[in-house]
Amino acid sequence: MEQRVSQTLINELGKFDTFRGVELQEAIVKWLDENVNYYNWTGFYFMNDQKQQLEIGPYVGAYTDHTVIPYGRGICGQVAVSGQTFEVPDVHAQENYLACSLETKSEIVVPIYKGEKLIGQIDIDSHELAPFTAEDHALLEAVTNFVADRL
Repeated sequence: MEQRVSQTLINELGKFDTFRGVELQEAIVKWLDENVNYYNWTGFYFMNDQKQQLEIGPYVGAYTDHTVIPYGRGICGQVAVSGQTFEVPDVHAQENYLACSLETKSEIVVPIYKGEKLIGQIDIDSHELAPFTAEDHALLEAVTNFVADRL
């Protein structure tokens, strides 16, 4: 993804300004899937602190059994604990990885904060090795901020 493409996509977020909640999340995952060819599974997970688990939200991609992920388990579970973006260029080199698809080769998970509170994350799987760039980070951070502001 080139810098200008990322900035173009960031600028396009405004077209979702009237959307809120699940409707916005569904539109965002579909839009990302359509606009970034190496985003092969795109979805949201939200925190359930009472149960210490992530619970799946809207997603686009292959069916997953991972509708609930305990904090600390897999890449998403690690982000639930650390609150930091986690990029894995090669999932097969990662010890604490939950395989959703045999085709997945890399993953990036970006946390969603509402104010200071960690409330969820966006998870992207790719069938390519190491496709994510600084532009992907910028795009996904813009997306998470946009979604958090509209929850």
